[in-house]
Amino acid sequence: MNIKEKKERALGVRLFLKAHRCNSPKCALARKPFAPGIFGKKRKRALSEMGTELREKQKVKFSYSLNEAQLKRIFTAALKSPEATNELMIQLLERRLDNVVFRLGFAESRASARQLVRHGHIIVNGHKVTAPAYMAEIGDVLTFRPESKTLQVFKNAEVGIEKAESLEWLTVNPKEMKGTVKTLPSGIEVPFNMSLLVEYYSK
Repeated sequence: MNIKEKKERALGVRLFLKAHRCNSPKCALARKPFAPGIFGKKRKRALSEMGTELREKQKVKFSYSLNEAQLKRIFTAALKSPEATNELMIQLLERRLDNVVFRLGFAESRASARQLVRHGHIIVNGHKVTAPAYMAEIGDVLTFRPESKTLQVFKNAEVGIEKAESLEWLTVNPKEMKGTVKTLPSGIEVPFNMSLLVEYYSK
C-alpha cells in the first residue's frame, strides 16, 4: 500500500488518487475501511470545528494534487466573483488543465496529468501548453503532440480514455484521441464539503 492509499484511509474518503483502482475491489478503503496504523480501528474523538475544516482542506489538496499556495489562489479568485464562492471554487478546480487532462482519461491520476502537461505532451487549440494551472475555456480542444504518440504515455491514454467517466461538460473522441470543453463544469459531485473550506479561509 503506497502513500496515496494511506492518505485516503486516513481521511476516510475515496479521493481517486489511484484513479480507476478506487472503483474496484482493490481500493484500499474497500479492503481496509479504517485509518492506517496500529490504532486505526479504534474509535476516534470527534473533531473540533477547526479540525473538521482542516480535514476538508486536506481532502481538496490531496484530491487535486495542490499545495497550500495554489489552493489559496483558487479561493482568492473565487472570492472576487459575485457567484457562490464554494461552487465557483469547484468550477475553477475542475477547469485546471491538469484536471481536464485527467477527466478526459488522458492520464490515470491528476498527478500523472500534471506531468503530461509539464513535459509538453498536451496541445491546446494547436499550441503546446505546459502550465497545469491553465484555465480551460469553452471550445478548447485538447490533443497529444504528434511526437508523443509513439510513447508509452500515449498508449496508456488510449486505454484510459475508454475507462474515463462520461461528463456533460466534456466530449471525447477516442479515435482521434481528442477532447473538447463543451461547457463550463457545474453540478460536479466532489468527495468533500467545499463550504467548510470557504469558512476556513474566510476567518
